[in-house]
Amino acid sequence: MDTFDALSLFSGGLDSILASKLMQSHGHKVLGLHFVSPFFGKPDKVAFWEREYGIPVQVIDVGQEFVDLMAGFPPYGFGKVLNPCVDCKILMLRRAKNLLPVYGASFLISGEVLGQRPMSQRADTLNIIRNDADVRDVLLRPLSAGLLPLTPMEESGLVDRSRLPSLCGRGRKGQYALARELGVTIIPTQAGGCRLGERESARRYWPILRAFSRPLAPYFDLANVGRQLWRGEGEQWMVMGRDHKDNQKLLRLIAPEYYVFELKSFPGPDAVGIPAPGQDWSPEVLTEAAACLASFSPKARNHDGAVEVSVIRHAEEQIIAVRPDMPHGFGDTLTWPQTRAQQKVWERDLAGG
Repeated sequence: MDTFDALSLFSGGLDSILASKLMQSHGHKVLGLHFVSPFFGKPDKVAFWEREYGIPVQVIDVGQEFVDLMAGFPPYGFGKVLNPCVDCKILMLRRAKNLLPVYGASFLISGEVLGQRPMSQRADTLNIIRNDADVRDVLLRPLSAGLLPLTPMEESGLVDRSRLPSLCGRGRKGQYALARELGVTIIPTQAGGCRLGERESARRYWPILRAFSRPLAPYFDLANVGRQLWRGEGEQWMVMGRDHKDNQKLLRLIAPEYYVFELKSFPGPDAVGIPAPGQDWSPEVLTEAAACLASFSPKARNHDGAVEVSVIRHAEEQIIAVRPDMPHGFGDTLTWPQTRAQQKVWERDLAGG
């Protein structure tokens, strides 16, 4: 295995690129750590980043760790939506620190810029993140280094502090100037890369956090696809494709314990039912789910009579005959205001407890 001088938290955004390139320009061998989960990460871009920026990148899956953090309520809370930015950074830095000996590296690099983000990049929050992640002696934030306390790496001469910038605030002029200096010509867009900051995604995720005693990371991959339908008070959950592309995505995400629904004789969406681990859906629930699926097929609705729906689980198939107009209990997820209201109640309950 190759060894490196430093490990960089590498999101693929401009700041992480600049932090990594800057330290490379100082003669340090840098490995980018690209953390992925159902909420963030673009592993399909690793080859492009390595080719375009000359930074080797290793993908690190933190999906289940991150889901466990969310389900247990992040200690530093959420941002404006469902984004636990402070705890997210702490989690990544802890994982990165544990990987230092694996790659023979001696310090960590983060592209944080003082004052750029209101929740996670204030001076006090940067200190909290550094201390809680226990990386005080190994973390360097090179883009704002001139404005931050001296680190052991600078104090020892391993890193030349006089050559590090003092970027600050939400403006990007300093980053663009540094990009020109480092020869970075392809500038990533500023669009946020985390779905937890998006209201539409958050309202898809919220019912999963509340319905399952221990939500699993693959559940949230499913939540990123198609139409989300819940029965009763979040008792049963079904994901339905909106088009052929969604159907193909769903089929790639199924597990043996899921229920897979498909119309036998009519075109229409596919659907996946996700039971709680170790639990089965009753015949009544399966019939309602089949009727719900059939109701989304125009040709099935126009058919005079019952239609057949195939239900496969653990490689065993059963056929359920339903009328597309049959009443069922599956409906859309909560609106964002409803989701936010429930989230605040959850926060208050936890604070009170």
